[in-house]
Amino acid sequence: MSAPAHPFELGTDGPATIVAAIDGSVTSLRAAAYAGGLARRQGSRLLAIYVQGVGGLGSTSAEAVLAQRESGEATARELRDLVEQARGRGVRVDFTTRVGDPYTEITRFAEEVRADALVVGVSERRGHRLIGSLAVRLVRAGRWPVTVVP
Repeated sequence: MSAPAHPFELGTDGPATIVAAIDGSVTSLRAAAYAGGLARRQGSRLLAIYVQGVGGLGSTSAEAVLAQRESGEATARELRDLVEQARGRGVRVDFTTRVGDPYTEITRFAEEVRADALVVGVSERRGHRLIGSLAVRLVRAGRWPVTVVP
């Protein structure tokens, strides 16, 4: 009996590039951990993105804008440190930050890097059940497989 013409190869299927959106919330950190494990097992490249939102403070004073910017930069530094720890565990990972609307920036980034999959955490905000969360919007876009981690 001869070998099949196209033998099955372990580790060749699955996403080559995974994008994980993280914002420091518990669910986004779980999503990043899940994405890291998936990337390590699949031999994929993991790209973590943090999007610092703009506005939403209800005040447009210079002090409020400065405080929001400083808070976002502190969050980005903390997340960058966590990503560096993942690199030490055998995950091929890079970290990037953007400023703007999270949905817009994540979809733009995913298109730029030609992502094969997105991983996000479920929203912890109550209002998102009514108006739709980032995860729901990404799923509805239908451009990538999206894994939503609780």
